[in-house]
Order: sequence, then structure tokens, then C-alpha cells
Amino acid sequence: MGEPGRWASARDRLLPKAVSASDGPWSWWPHWKRVSTAQAVGVSIACALLFLFIWTDDDGYLLFLDTGNLIVHEGGHFLFAWLGETISLWGGTILQLAVPLAVVAYAAKQEEPAGAALALVWFFENFLNVARYMADARTQALPLVGGNIHDWGAILGGLGLLRYDVILAAWLRRLGWIGMIASWAWLLWRVWEDRQPEATRSRSHL
Repeated sequence: MGEPGRWASARDRLLPKAVSASDGPWSWWPHWKRVSTAQAVGVSIACALLFLFIWTDDDGYLLFLDTGNLIVHEGGHFLFAWLGETISLWGGTILQLAVPLAVVAYAAKQEEPAGAALALVWFFENFLNVARYMADARTQALPLVGGNIHDWGAILGGLGLLRYDVILAAWLRRLGWIGMIASWAWLLWRVWEDRQPEATRSRSHL
């Protein structure tokens, strides 16, 4: 081997190799597909309309979305009923949040950022729906479906937190809004990132 070859061999042994997107601790993270303009516009319109409907709605119940959330919620009570009364009380909310998270996971597996963002918005919208029910724990003015037990009245009562129902609901509602806006903002950031020159593109795995 000549002199240049010897130096090249030594360099390869001493210098670290470039880390590819599939190496290191982020190897499990999706390699997101490029977000098309049509996807970005469609998701943005859907999010803007959803936020407008939520903001201007009188009672905090969106018929076209929260009816589906309610069906999933009641299914959670049925699904977890065999595990006992306590887990059955929590089961409605657990399944109500688990279903959109499962959709997020599926979209991530397909490396579809638009689908993941929409599912995340749906997930956090459920926080507002849960908060509406939670804030009613003491007054119990909302109509009950599937029985005479108020989930959050029983849950918060059992935890000794019933008097904080409105305060906890307000924080949960804030978290829901933050999550929905952040999910939309993440998709818009992906759109911007996708359109940067390769040489200047961020190294972030998000």
C-alpha cells in the first residue's frame, strides 16, 4: 500500500463516521415524508375551522366531533368493566385518549406528518371534551349517558379533589389548546423544513 493509502486508512480509524438518520438513539423515529402543499393547506384549513368552532361554541360540545368521542368514551366503560368498578370509571377517558394516540402511532409508522398532526389535534381536542365533563363534577348539570354515575364526580370524589373540579378542568382545557396549536405549528414547521436547501436543513429529527 502506498503512502496516501496508509494515511487514508489511519484517518478512517481515528475520525468518527458521519451519523446517518438511521443510526444512534433516534433510529426509531419516523423519517417523515415530505408534506405536500395540498396537505399543508388542507390541514391548516381544518385546524383553523376547528379552532373557530371551538372558540365560538356556546356549550363546548362539537356535535360533529364530540359525538364520536362520546361513543368511544362509552365503549371504554364497556371494555374495562371486567377489570372492576374503579378502572371502569377511568376506562371511558382512557379509551377516549388512547384511540387518537393509536391513530398518531399509525400515521407515524406510515411516516405521514399530515396525518400525525391531525390525529394529535384530535387527541388534544379530547382534553377540552374531558375538561367539560370534569368541570361538571359537582353540579352534575350535564346529561349522563350509559348510567347514573358521573365519572368525574366519582373519580375526583374518590381522590378527595372534588372541590377543585373547575380549577383542574381549566388547566386541562389550557393544555388542550396548547397541544392543538403546537401540533398544527409542528406541521407548518415540517413544511418549512422540507423546503429548505439540503445544505442548510436542520439536523433535528422532529
